[in-house]
Amino acid sequence: MRNLLNFLAKYNHLIIFLILEGIAIYLISNGNSYQNARIIKGIRGLTTGIEKKVSNTRTYFHLREISQSLARENAILRNTLERSVNRNDLSFSPLVDTIHQQQYSYSTAEVVSNSVNRQKNFFTLNKGREQGLSVDMAVTDGKNAAGVIVGCSENYSVVMSLLNLDFKLSARIKSNGYFGSLSWDGRDYSHAVLNEIPQHVTFGIGDTIETTGYSAVFPEGILVGTVSDFEKIGGDFYRIEVLLLTDFKKLHFVNAIGNLKKKEQIELEKLFL
Repeated sequence: MRNLLNFLAKYNHLIIFLILEGIAIYLISNGNSYQNARIIKGIRGLTTGIEKKVSNTRTYFHLREISQSLARENAILRNTLERSVNRNDLSFSPLVDTIHQQQYSYSTAEVVSNSVNRQKNFFTLNKGREQGLSVDMAVTDGKNAAGVIVGCSENYSVVMSLLNLDFKLSARIKSNGYFGSLSWDGRDYSHAVLNEIPQHVTFGIGDTIETTGYSAVFPEGILVGTVSDFEKIGGDFYRIEVLLLTDFKKLHFVNAIGNLKKKEQIELEKLFL
């Protein structure tokens, strides 16, 4: 009680002012229709602004759940599209086996650990063998190449990042189809290098680099980056600097892509290669 009395004694002038101000506003609003309308409009505008900010704050804190939901829906749509396309391509077959015809399966996962400042970078996913992931599955950030799974436990997977000196990727210039070997030189996390492109090939800054599909890991046409610079080197080839489309410092939700016909392809190639 003493604290309350001390508070009232200390701020009595302010309290009296606020009370009188409230009474004055009440009398003005009730005695004048124009002032009443203006006050009501102002209060509504204030409350609407507060409600909008509260709604935006709630949406921000639910972005994680929204991203997870969208990633799952994207994987489902990719699997459905893959089955649909293959079924149409093989419409001459008298027996429709959608599982056999589907070449790639898609699954979403969340990055729970990541590095970009080492010479050999890896990142970890929160899914493993129990959730259908396995070694040699391609990993993408949306439509862009990110890495390859190199190890799995029951509930986690380790991915060799494209930012790894041991990572090699068969990639091509989309505009002309010429392909080479793409790798990381350990310098800048936002750039990689495409080699083995002959000097008679015509291309330019900004041209798109994508996967060839020649390996049993990455499907054809997965985006990698764009040409940011190039120079001629010995042996009649270009050294092409590629600006990567994947921002490895922002990796969060990714897609794991499995080639359902990988074993068949590898076993056949072993006989000749």
